[in-house]
Amino acid sequence: MDVNFRLPPINGEIVIVEDESLLRELMRETLSEVGAECVAFSNADDALIHMLASDTRCALIIAAHGLPGQIQGAELAELVRGRWPEMPVVITSGWTDTFIGLPATTQFLAKPWSLEGLVMTVANLLQPGVPSTDTPKH
Repeated sequence: MDVNFRLPPINGEIVIVEDESLLRELMRETLSEVGAECVAFSNADDALIHMLASDTRCALIIAAHGLPGQIQGAELAELVRGRWPEMPVVITSGWTDTFIGLPATTQFLAKPWSLEGLVMTVANLLQPGVPSTDTPKH
């Protein structure tokens, strides 16, 4: 991945919901490295509780579909759409034929995805066509 890539400024945090701990941490680290503030959860139930209780605005949600707990990724997308209709959601899954006809604010990212694919999906949902290549400050 291009180490000089930076996401455009984001108003709010990215909520990551992934039950595989290594993948969840990789997503959080990768998006943090390109300028995103992230919070990560292992299930959608905890993520939804956080979103309802937090004073921090959620800019985008990335959720695996198959999750432990009461709420699956696609169900979380529906709940989010009902409460925050403009909030973009990314659903990740290895089951590619299940997610046809998603709403415009919901993007499907097939597993296995690349780090570049993850970052570009986030960038395009938050500010279509406006990825930044500013050099990160050290």
